[in-house]
Amino acid sequence: MKTKDRILLTSLTLFNDEGEPNVTTVDIAAEMDISPGNLYYHFKGKEAIIEQLYLAMEKDLNDILQAPLTDDLDAENIWLYLYVVFEQIHKYRYFYRNIADILGRYSKLNLRFAKLLNKKRQTAAATLGILVDNKVIDQKLIDSGAINNLSDSIAMLLTYWMSYTEIGQRSDINPVLSIHRGVFQVMSLVAPFLQRDYQSFYQECRVLFEALSSELD
Repeated sequence: MKTKDRILLTSLTLFNDEGEPNVTTVDIAAEMDISPGNLYYHFKGKEAIIEQLYLAMEKDLNDILQAPLTDDLDAENIWLYLYVVFEQIHKYRYFYRNIADILGRYSKLNLRFAKLLNKKRQTAAATLGILVDNKVIDQKLIDSGAINNLSDSIAMLLTYWMSYTEIGQRSDINPVLSIHRGVFQVMSLVAPFLQRDYQSFYQECRVLFEALSSELD
């Protein structure tokens, strides 16, 4: 692995484990057993590392959000899809835990993240539309305005889930449980709009999540 890639990987690990504000370039160099000058040769300071990590996060999530939506989406597939989304959020959890502070200190990322946030809303709305067409969601219970509102709620949950778990001291030691907990919360937002035939699926999800929580908590 190239030194530049090692620096990014080490930075991501330290940011996730220690919190980005608590990690300096000297800490990163020491963890890698290289000189600060060697690190500076590749990245002219911590801001450059943050920017590159953000671009990697943006690409990873955009690749997921831009994945072709199929017309055979159902509740089970949505659970799996959301798991992949939350898995990526967990990979870059240092950013989501401290999102307002990071965007405040690195203003050039604000516009990029605003576009990514809008992409989350658009993907949520498109997915909900397909679920309505497939009669997974009851069309009588939701109109275009409600879809927009629900899409906003889903995007908000995806964006601030890590902060919520930190503040509420519900950050799970087991990352699998944390990811499933996030997925279940999104499914809970959608549940009131499910067709009667799919209400049982949500109840099965609840039972499965509770069993998983007991096993992994």
